[in-house]
Amino acid sequence: MNEILLISSVIFIYGTALVGYKFFGKTGLYCLSAVATILANVEVILLINAFGMEQTLGNVLFAVTFLITDILSECEGKKAANKAVFVGIFSSIFFLILSQSWLLYTPSVNDTMMDSVKSVFGNTPRMIISSLLVYAISQFFDVWLYHKWWGFTEKKFGNKRKFLWLRNNGSTLISQILNTALFTFLAFVGTYDLPTMISIFFSSYIIYVFTSLLDTPFVYLARRIKDSEVKKSNNVAE
Repeated sequence: MNEILLISSVIFIYGTALVGYKFFGKTGLYCLSAVATILANVEVILLINAFGMEQTLGNVLFAVTFLITDILSECEGKKAANKAVFVGIFSSIFFLILSQSWLLYTPSVNDTMMDSVKSVFGNTPRMIISSLLVYAISQFFDVWLYHKWWGFTEKKFGNKRKFLWLRNNGSTLISQILNTALFTFLAFVGTYDLPTMISIFFSSYIIYVFTSLLDTPFVYLARRIKDSEVKKSNNVAE
């Protein structure tokens, strides 16, 4: 069941990114980036077993943020991709402050939920601060590397549009090593023993390899959406 849910989640979340871009353009992707970074920080505290590996549940939502920056890099430019990263950082800071303020309230004698809220969000600050630092570092690096790959392939082969798959996977797969290593250390050191942390690192990265390879068709589809919009605008102008 876990495997089916994970695969379904990837398809649903990536598909949502395309729908958001189709109907709302950059704004749709900025909104999804904000929601994904907030929910991923909640999901990441859950450990599950799937495909024979122990892993955190936030992997897929973190993965879609890389898809978002790659779509924006390809279709809207480096500035738009970096803006999505800033949106994610801003959303995480907002959520961190607000969620911690909930724990400061004195609950009513009739309250039945405060203990549950504390058990969920009591560990959230470390998770969000860790993911915030890692998110900023790995995402800005991913955007930078995407455009470095793009410059290399354009110069080497004289074509700006070819080798999208190379810049997409070349940037994401390398960035995900940095992302996974930093987050596993900052978020889980002292919480889990070393073997568990190593297991989390490798399982997380294997999942990221899968999600990174899977997101390539979605970047191509996003570029087709952009091409269609540009063609439509040109026809209207004529």
